[in-house]
Amino acid sequence: MAAPTQVEEYRLGRTHRLSPEPPPRGRRKLAGKTAIAILLGLAIVTGSLAGLTLVYSTDLPQIDDLERYRPSTTTDLYDLKGRVIGSFALQRRLVVNYDGFAPVLRQAVISIEDKTFETHGGINFFRIWGAAWHDLRSHGRAQGASTLTMQLARNLFLSADRTAVRKFQEAYLAIQIERSFTKQQIFTLYGNQIYLGSGMYGFEAASQFYFSKHAKDLTLTEAALLAGLPKGPVAYSPILYPEKALRRRNLVLSEMESDGAITHAEADRARQMPLGLHIAQPEGSVAPWFQEEVRRELEKRFGTEEVHEAGLRVDTTLDLDLQKTANQAVEDGLAAYERRHGWKGKLENVLTQGTTLEDFRHPDWALQSHPGDYVHVLVTRVLPLEIHARMGADELILEPEDWKWTGQRYADALVRPGDVIYVHLADAMEGSAHRATLEQDSGVQGAMMAIDNTNGDVLAMVGGRDYATSVFNRATQAERQTGSSFKPYVYTAAIEDGAKPDDIIVDGPVSFGSYTPHNYENDYKGAMTLTNAFAESRNIPALKLAARVGIHKVIEVAHRFGVTSNIPAYLPVALGAVEISLQEQVASYSVFPNDGIRVKPRLIRKVSNADGITLWEDAPQVNEVISQQTARTMMSLLRAVTAHGTGAAAAQLKHPVGGKTGTTSDYTDAWFLGFSPSVTCGVWVGFDSRESLGEKETGAKAALPIWMAIMKQAIIGKDSEQFLGDQDDHQPPLLKAEAHPPAAPGTISKPITAPYTASGRAPLSTATGSAHPTPSHATAATSAAVHAVPLPLSKPAPQPKKLTSTVKPVASPLLKPALPPPPASTKPRPQVKPALNSQPMN
Repeated sequence: MAAPTQVEEYRLGRTHRLSPEPPPRGRRKLAGKTAIAILLGLAIVTGSLAGLTLVYSTDLPQIDDLERYRPSTTTDLYDLKGRVIGSFALQRRLVVNYDGFAPVLRQAVISIEDKTFETHGGINFFRIWGAAWHDLRSHGRAQGASTLTMQLARNLFLSADRTAVRKFQEAYLAIQIERSFTKQQIFTLYGNQIYLGSGMYGFEAASQFYFSKHAKDLTLTEAALLAGLPKGPVAYSPILYPEKALRRRNLVLSEMESDGAITHAEADRARQMPLGLHIAQPEGSVAPWFQEEVRRELEKRFGTEEVHEAGLRVDTTLDLDLQKTANQAVEDGLAAYERRHGWKGKLENVLTQGTTLEDFRHPDWALQSHPGDYVHVLVTRVLPLEIHARMGADELILEPEDWKWTGQRYADALVRPGDVIYVHLADAMEGSAHRATLEQDSGVQGAMMAIDNTNGDVLAMVGGRDYATSVFNRATQAERQTGSSFKPYVYTAAIEDGAKPDDIIVDGPVSFGSYTPHNYENDYKGAMTLTNAFAESRNIPALKLAARVGIHKVIEVAHRFGVTSNIPAYLPVALGAVEISLQEQVASYSVFPNDGIRVKPRLIRKVSNADGITLWEDAPQVNEVISQQTARTMMSLLRAVTAHGTGAAAAQLKHPVGGKTGTTSDYTDAWFLGFSPSVTCGVWVGFDSRESLGEKETGAKAALPIWMAIMKQAIIGKDSEQFLGDQDDHQPPLLKAEAHPPAAPGTISKPITAPYTASGRAPLSTATGSAHPTPSHATAATSAAVHAVPLPLSKPAPQPKKLTSTVKPVASPLLKPALPPPPASTKPRPQVKPALNSQPMN
């Protein structure tokens, strides 16, 4: 064979190079398996990720819902004129828009929390890998990797558990949020949602709390301080840990400098600045007991979460002006009582309890105080002619004229360092110290309630002396003996039974079995009209009337008026030996100026949601209790009380008013219940311990001055108002004192005398001759003559349907009166006190 030519050799070589020899068959199989394995792995990973996404995103919220998201906001309460009086919130938050955050604040937050906020899509992968590497090296989870968007997702939708599942869900939601919202919208949501310590949520609420200014007005140092709080609201709290908060703030400044947001000179100057806190001390609610009653009613109707988080608007019945007057009137009235009884000096001393002067905090100091307030303060230093005290961080000084009423000349005879004293803040200052007058807090309490007669609106409510030290509401939760303020129920029953205001009744000695009652003054006035007997609050006539109509009838009338107490059926109940709440008493008394109609007290007029949609509206609930004729007859008696009776001081108001005093055995309770044509108001004064208020501390002395101070405000602008009866008759009823009408010799008067039984109808009789029988030493002939001729009886008035009250009574001991004992079926309450006739009620 011929040797190949060069061309053939070239062709053979090129062919060899272009068609290499195929690899061995084993290598081809290995490569195929590897490719399949890689593809399978990728499929597994992809499927797993898809599965995990499906599993862990199933229960996640839809991001579309975020467009309708409303952060938890406060529920605001408004008075009847649209003025804010208080709020409810689990989270104190004030929502603002993007421009409500100062630019320096936005930059500070981005520098310390998320430098790539403006560019990432919800997740910063480099930061995640860096944080993971840091965590592996440090064997912990010390490094965070969440972006602002991830933090927002966690705060809105997820728990704080630091688990891989939660992190996965957080990242998933962050991506969805970034796809649906702009950066400005995301920052706005974040800035309103984040927790910043001390119960504050969002930068606006925190700014107002820490610096007493809006978030849009923050300076560089203030913005840096707030920007450092999200990492650890408690750990870096400027209140709890100011040094740590300062270091954290300076770190924020350094990060801003490194980002070029501020210059080195600006950062250096800011780092030298103090924290500059200006904590906004919260204002106390002007009506704390009223607000608490509203909260209970709202939570019962809407639930706790809705009330505290939904940002409701609650239009209440409160009159802010009248409430402020009532607050001051109760405090002033109790202070006047304290001064009448002199300095007792029983003061708590914190040093004897192991507390230092620096560490002591009184509940009164939690709220901001103003001149005119009564507060507890701590004595820090005592000189013969000066008392130095502390109220939180504020200093006070008292001088001799400030304690002159105590009768002591020198301060060191009154107080010592460590004593907690009660003072009345004055407007004046002594240098940087506040001036104040020394008062006393012996434990006496007061309560009041005022309602609008026409619709039952509760216009004002005071449940005690100091809400900071006792939240117990004595206007609604306490039941106390009523004394003579119960007598209107007795007289109403008698009028329905046919009695007339000018009927004559004998105020003389009488016995009911072994029960021998007395008048408050321990004297007798003989024959007198029912009007005068009621106006002067005579006990004997009230008992005779109750015995005449039957004590069961009196109890039925009281229950018809809305009294829910379990009243035992025995005669001394007619003098107020029964416990009733102030709220029930006020509602009952409003029946008289309302022409016999009872309107249920209400606290709330309307509740609306954040969009202004009305959720609930409370309409007045009315019931007819007594006839118009009976109501107007009772009005003549009640107005006589304030014209010339035990409440005659009320005539100083020079306005149509009526009412009734009440004083219980041993002066443990003092009442005044009264009304104008438009407002009914009740006042109670007493000790929680049921100790005596002191000799002659009657309803007219302890409670009536408070009532008058409140009613002066209630009648402003109502000079022309009249009672319903006055409008119909075009003339006011007789208000002047009626002289006891002497009976002409040989004529027959109609005195109402003692019954023989404590229940059922008793005989009435008249006496021949004088209408003024001899008091305690009356002769047997006179006594016999009194039972001679029965008084004609008119047909009893029809009884309206019985009122069903929704007010729940509060269990408390009932004072057990003297003989006659209650029926066997009645179980008297525990803690029996001495007999009623040991100290007559008034």
